[in-house]
Order: sequence, then structure tokens, then C-alpha cells
Amino acid sequence: MPTYAQPLDDDAQLLAELGMRLRLARKRRGMSAEKLAELAGITRVTLHRLEVGEPAAASLGTLTRVLGALGMASDLTLLARDDRVGHGLRDARLLAPKRPPLPRLIALKDLPYLRTVAAWHLPDEDTKLTPEEVFGLYERNWRHIEPEKIVGKEAAVLKKLTNTVGKGVLLV
Repeated sequence: MPTYAQPLDDDAQLLAELGMRLRLARKRRGMSAEKLAELAGITRVTLHRLEVGEPAAASLGTLTRVLGALGMASDLTLLARDDRVGHGLRDARLLAPKRPPLPRLIALKDLPYLRTVAAWHLPDEDTKLTPEEVFGLYERNWRHIEPEKIVGKEAAVLKKLTNTVGKGVLLV
């Protein structure tokens, strides 16, 4: 017999409330459980389980058939329609101050501490690396780096690289 993960308390409460609303809709229409189950093409036991909020009975297919039999199939179009969290995230991104993009290449002369600790082997100070290469140098050589010595423009570049290339994380 398969086992199902137990829903969280909030999920269980939502399923119980949904089941209660379905039972009320059935009773308002004067339908017996047997008649609704027959119209929905499910067993009376499955309908009972749905009406009490049992997680295993609350499949999307079963819910769709029951709502259709109750004449409420269009209610499904209301599910997840108002995505408040998604709209909030998008709006925050749209209103966030624009940051100038990273340059395509970063000159080592602008990163004096990195040059002395991790990039000493590169041919000359005019060498330019991609942001990903620079970020990789910081990460791979962090054990040799004293963070308090990264100051000024170099500190700003490292912070920007961490936020963009590293997606907010410097793996050290």
C-alpha cells in the first residue's frame, strides 16, 4: 500500500476548508453524495475523502471532475490568478536602482591586491581578464588573501563580482 507524505498543518487546514466548501456546494444544490460521485465519475468514498480534506483524494483530476459536476469548473481559472508574491518580486526588481554593468574585461592594474597575491604570474599589469576569470582568481586564492587589505575600487569590484558573477556568494 503506498504511503503519502503528510501535509503541513497549513496545507491540511486548506484542504479541510476546500472539502467543506465542496460539501456545502453539493448540499446547496440538493445533491446526494452518491449522485455527485456518479456525475463526477468517482466513487462515493473518494468524494467523501475529498470533502473531509484527505490529501490523497485531493488530486487535481478529481477536483476538476467534482467542480465540473457541480457546474463550478470555471472556478479553476481563479486559482493562482493573483500572484502577489511574483508581482512583488517583479516590482522590486523594476524599482531597484540600476547598477552599471560590469565591464567586459577588467584590467589587473585596477586590482592591485589581487595582482600581488594571486595574479603575480600573469605577464604584465596591462593584462585584462573577464569578470568570471577575476572572480575565480579571488575564490581560488582566498586562503592567501587578507580581506582587510582589499580597499577602495578593488573592494567595490569584488563586491560587484560577488553579487553578479557569484550570485551573492563568494565561495571561500
